Amino acid sequence: MEASFWHQKWESGEIAFHESEVNPFLVTHFEKLNLAKGSRVFLPLCGKTRDFSWLLTCGYRVVGAELSQLAVNELFKELGLEPKISIAGKLTRYSAKDIDIFVGDIFDLSAEYLGPISAIYDRAALVALPAGMRERYTSHLINISGTAPQLLISYEYDQLVMEGPPFSVAENEVMQHYEAAYQLKLVETKNVEGGLKRKVAATETAWLLQNANK
Repeated sequence: MEASFWHQKWESGEIAFHESEVNPFLVTHFEKLNLAKGSRVFLPLCGKTRDFSWLLTCGYRVVGAELSQLAVNELFKELGLEPKISIAGKLTRYSAKDIDIFVGDIFDLSAEYLGPISAIYDRAALVALPAGMRERYTSHLINISGTAPQLLISYEYDQLVMEGPPFSVAENEVMQHYEAAYQLKLVETKNVEGGLKRKVAATETAWLLQNANK
């Protein structure tokens, strides 16, 4: 999947993947990560998610990675923040109080630039990537985060009925990507009301990934 696909989606306003409200799984299950206030939380492929505002309001610091500069500009505008812009290798870093967003290809984001994080919240990253990229993504995420614990949200549906994104990522694939590094726990699954994109019956699942070595 080319970067141009996502740029075109943002430029044309075709962002049905953008949730207008805070994700209910985040509100219900984020506390299970047992993070101290002030902890730094990483949101990969974050878009302009409203989940940033919720996390900031709850007293956490946040860091994101996003391909679209347009999405990041809109995010800071909606948060009412004026970012300081700097270069971070091949990426552009947008910063304000308690928030850093790296604009560019997530595979160009290193652990050095990302900095220390306490947890990962993946609502729309793993499911946004086609099958051929998901293994590369999960390995990269583990490497740059130091196997930080995760709250991961995935979808499962008949991929023959509808093309992604979001793509269907079944339980066995989540295990395949992460079971060597994490203890995985399925904390909630529910039917997507009205179907995914109103096209196909689907379930949405929240996973808790804790470091297997701790």
